[in-house]
Amino acid sequence: MSALPVDPAPGRRWDELLRFWEESDWPEGSKVEIIEGIIVVSPPPAAPHNRIAETLHRLMYTVLPADWGAYETLGVAHPPYGRLYIPDLVVVPHAAVDEVEGGNAVPLTAAELVVEVTSLPNASYDRINKAAAYAQAAVPLYLLIDRFAPPGPTVTLFGDPQGNVYRELQKVKFGESVRLPAPFDLTIDTSLFPFGGD
Repeated sequence: MSALPVDPAPGRRWDELLRFWEESDWPEGSKVEIIEGIIVVSPPPAAPHNRIAETLHRLMYTVLPADWGAYETLGVAHPPYGRLYIPDLVVVPHAAVDEVEGGNAVPLTAAELVVEVTSLPNASYDRINKAAAYAQAAVPLYLLIDRFAPPGPTVTLFGDPQGNVYRELQKVKFGESVRLPAPFDLTIDTSLFPFGGD
């Protein structure tokens, strides 16, 4: 099953689109994001996908400052560009979460690290659209765990955002280690990741 674009009405303002996103009854377990002003509904991720996210979540808490959190279902919004993503993992200061009043998303610009784990139907969004969006919002680090990369499963760490482009800091195959720089100073052993498919 692939992502399903749902456009409630062309030209709606951000507040109306966000309200529609918050108040609609989406299929349970699905991931519902706003990509370039269009609501996209994706099926729940497969077990290997969730296992990778859970492994990273656990590792993050070994290095995070006490006033930062790692979240698996937190929305990050970039209203000027009609975007609201739900990354597989996002690290943000607690203050950014505490400032959200009644909403379900923090500003994307508050993120210190975003992690996406590809699913077969949505891999191109993670590789292209989201990479550009995260760079444009000046998120310092983007970790792409691409289970379906054409040469085989890979992990790519992007950083140093300029405009809507990241510099590739490191790229490894599953089974090798990738190192997150300061403020994380964390080595991730990707041999811990399952090789299963969607």
